[in-house]
Amino acid sequence: MQQRLWWFTGLIGIIGVLAWHQRPDGNLHVILLPTAGDAILIQSPGGSFTLIDGGRDPIGLAVELGKYLPFWQRRLAAVVLTRIDDQRVPGQLGALRRYQPTLALAPADVGGEWRAVLHDLAVPIRHLQPGQQLDLGGTRLRVLAVHEGEEGGAVLALEYRAIRVLIHTGGSSGDAALATLAGQPIDLLIYPWQRPIDNPLLDQLRVQAVAFSTGFQAAEPALHTLYERRQLAPQVYHPKLDGAIRLISDGRAIKITTQLP
Repeated sequence: MQQRLWWFTGLIGIIGVLAWHQRPDGNLHVILLPTAGDAILIQSPGGSFTLIDGGRDPIGLAVELGKYLPFWQRRLAAVVLTRIDDQRVPGQLGALRRYQPTLALAPADVGGEWRAVLHDLAVPIRHLQPGQQLDLGGTRLRVLAVHEGEEGGAVLALEYRAIRVLIHTGGSSGDAALATLAGQPIDLLIYPWQRPIDNPLLDQLRVQAVAFSTGFQAAEPALHTLYERRQLAPQVYHPKLDGAIRLISDGRAIKITTQLP
């Protein structure tokens, strides 16, 4: 009996230590996950989580989410689907079978299994459209541009106090949104690897760091060298070179860490 009590006490202690290490730290975390396709995880300063897209590998995404979400966490503040394709939907579907969001944002023409799963979970779905704003626990997510169709995608701005992260997931329709940000500081730009970088509107942004995503597939991919891409910003990252790319911010300054040295 006493041995069981010791065993139970030890188990409670281990759980307590894990919970302590996974508590919110009061910072914003933006993580570009190294999955096949595109998947971005946002942890608000208050500790809530939002998933943008999901990649094409449900198992791989589940492994990555398990590294960052507390083991008891089974809810998401929101899920956002920026484009309906096999680079985003399969992973997010897998996540929806494990985590229940409070809200979902997606293109107007999304349907099929993704919509059916959310319907079963009684999760409200809002059509992704410019001008939308979400309060993610002190962090604001704004939808700047949406393009549906073959070159679909969206441009999203994540803002926390003085810090701004720009997430560009699609085609040329997002360029008009870039023009509205000309001259403004962008602490991190998440931008498709296959999109061209010789865009004057990009040059007008004051970008401090760029993390390239891999989910956008272009018929004629932009063949810029890594050296050329380094002209965009002082710091340049890619998941295949760096693993998970993580921005951490207290709202005044940022720190970017990578999984691989």
